[in-house]
Amino acid sequence: MTDTVELEGKTFVAAAESPVTEWPCAIADRPQPTLTLKDDDLFLIIDTLGNISGCLEDDSVASLGLFCHDTRFLSRLELQIEGRSPILLSSNAEKGYLQTVLCSNPRIDDRIRAETIGIKREMVLSGGLFEEIEITNFNTKPVSFEISLSFNSDFLDLFEVRGYGRSQRGQILRLVPQKTNGTSPGEADKPAAPVAGANGNRETENPATENPNPPIPASGKNPIERKSIDQYPACNLQDNLTLAYQGLDGLVMESRIDFYNQPPALFQGNTALWRISLESHQAIKLGYRLKMLTDGKPISTVSTPVNLTQAKAAELLEEREWLSKITRINSDKNTFNRLLKSAEQDIYSLRQTFGEGKAISAGVPWFSTLFGRDSIIAASQILILDPTLARETLTTLAHYQGKTDDDWRDEEPGKILHEIRLGEMARCHEIPHTPYYGTVDATPLWLMLYAEYYAWTYDSETLDSLWPNALAAMEWIDRKCAETGYLSYYQKSQRGLANQGWKDSGDCIVNRYGVIAEGAIALCEVQAYVYAAKLRLAEIARIKKRIDLVDRWKAEAENLKTRFNRDFWIEDLDYCALALDGQGKPADSISSNPGHCLHLGILSPEKAQSVAERLQAPDMFSGWGIRTLSSKSPAYNPIGYHTGSVWPHDNALTALGLRSIGRVEQALEVAEGLFDMTLLQPYERPPELFCGYERNNPSDLPVQYPVACSPQAWATGSMFQLLQMMLNLVPDAPNNQLRIIDPALPESIDKLSLHNLRIGSTVLDLEFEGSGSSTACRVIKKRGNLRVIIEA
Repeated sequence: MTDTVELEGKTFVAAAESPVTEWPCAIADRPQPTLTLKDDDLFLIIDTLGNISGCLEDDSVASLGLFCHDTRFLSRLELQIEGRSPILLSSNAEKGYLQTVLCSNPRIDDRIRAETIGIKREMVLSGGLFEEIEITNFNTKPVSFEISLSFNSDFLDLFEVRGYGRSQRGQILRLVPQKTNGTSPGEADKPAAPVAGANGNRETENPATENPNPPIPASGKNPIERKSIDQYPACNLQDNLTLAYQGLDGLVMESRIDFYNQPPALFQGNTALWRISLESHQAIKLGYRLKMLTDGKPISTVSTPVNLTQAKAAELLEEREWLSKITRINSDKNTFNRLLKSAEQDIYSLRQTFGEGKAISAGVPWFSTLFGRDSIIAASQILILDPTLARETLTTLAHYQGKTDDDWRDEEPGKILHEIRLGEMARCHEIPHTPYYGTVDATPLWLMLYAEYYAWTYDSETLDSLWPNALAAMEWIDRKCAETGYLSYYQKSQRGLANQGWKDSGDCIVNRYGVIAEGAIALCEVQAYVYAAKLRLAEIARIKKRIDLVDRWKAEAENLKTRFNRDFWIEDLDYCALALDGQGKPADSISSNPGHCLHLGILSPEKAQSVAERLQAPDMFSGWGIRTLSSKSPAYNPIGYHTGSVWPHDNALTALGLRSIGRVEQALEVAEGLFDMTLLQPYERPPELFCGYERNNPSDLPVQYPVACSPQAWATGSMFQLLQMMLNLVPDAPNNQLRIIDPALPESIDKLSLHNLRIGSTVLDLEFEGSGSSTACRVIKKRGNLRVIIEA
């Protein structure tokens, strides 16, 4: 890398060549919980105070920061009053893109009593980060004090944040000072003027000569002496700040911060400082906008407004437009309404732009991108809410469908991707995610969603445009099945996944003795997906007048079913094997995977009932949900990622299957366990997973998994899939009908209504009312000529 970097008339130098003194962090009495904001391709993880502290050492908060395109553009954001952390009063982030914090001051020597200064922070994500801070003096006399906002960015790749090692990385840059005045707040949309000091911002201390970012000692003592603003000489106001980094690929990334309302009095390092003087009950407002750029161009797909007011207005308008198009769901129980409202908000937040459309990103923080399996399952789960997301997901994944054989990326022609990444490590080919195709189930799941979406919408245009992709996907399945007789996986990429089903941790595919299976693995649920994909695509082939494919795919499905019931069944356990290993031997542990087979029809009726009964046993059903692995297994661990934990999406798919084989009460028991768990979570949001500890009495609480993603698409989608399970809607838009078969509300809900439900070109309102063990349904309003058939 060069010693200097020229970009848009600005000169940057390596930070190591231009060190600065950083503002010390404030150590709070105790760590604050964290929360997540997300808007399209941005997400922000902060504490409830609105801070990203500069001196937190706990690994559990290593993921804090502002991220875009798999890069952390902000790793410190810390508000202080007179060098101290404010006192939190309340924090709210119900709107997924907005946080509001109320806090106050600690005691400041003998000058200002504690909790007499009101501080309101409001943050919004909309193509960038916006914050306004309103400060009010509630003393009966004038007060003066210092406010500081400290920024920093390490520009780490998300995989580095997750703990992936790198032998080398790029360099932090600093902007060379230039003799120029700052721009005015009204000029914020223009390219920011070159700034001085930390990034060329004014410095009045002698800079350190060794480490540009001195560490905070474990004792928490400040590494440098903090000066008051009064100790600095008078200087001109500066209203912007730039953090920068050049990656190994040569790209220059910037976090450009423009201040408005009240420019800082000065900067120390990357810290903006204000000297605030307020009369009694006087208020002042500070504000800034942070834009993220790569080589001088905005990186977010969302245009960045000028200030927070415009950002909030833009977000509210987009949200209202989306809400006007989706199904509105309401019940007579406020708790259930809150749960669904939260899920609705999270689905809105997880929508993300990929190319020309929006699909569902998998989850925050680790999976905020397009995933094959996760995005497909989530899109299927929310067809009852918003079928357009299924179309966008299908189309986006089809765009990236495998076209060649590439072992580094586990790519093969016709295969649907696993995951795509845009960060520096992907761009430099240190990881294979450009995209990475190491998933065995995304391809049959894509075919299932392709047929399911058509059944809900009668969208012939999408059906026709994606038909070549469907044929390519089925050809890939057939080629892979020819190798072992079943659709199986094995790792080719050196930096890929060893396990390539939804349980993709390294220790989860085990036999009854806890021994890990080896070789090419054929998972039980994946064979059910293939079975369903062939039957569903056969019906599409009939529409396309490909009778040869109709007959072939139906015959192959029946052959698969016969072999599956023979090879995967464990006679002495009367249960379905988790998988077959590379030798064709069963991984015969008692796991949750066979639950996915229930609603797809691959198991014989007798075997399906045996699986359902076994899932109900105490070693599998914890009271909150069905565990991923029996508590009797030698490999069981209630805190294991896939070896004893409980996953909402896993349970929702199983509940759907239980309902399909007539076990309605058991399905409702699973649903109510998940609803109860969700109502006890922050913001009533289901986590990616939780621990498998037993629920023994009503006072027990679900045990959180330490690093579960939240929000997570298919966990949130599970709430709508469980609703679909209860109402049992069977759409057939191509034949202009909707069947509602034996709907069943749980005892906790008496009435439930759907408004603006879309089946094909018809929009209708439905109302359900429970009475004892039966649930009645009636059509309240219908706009279109859909035939609604209610079967009790």
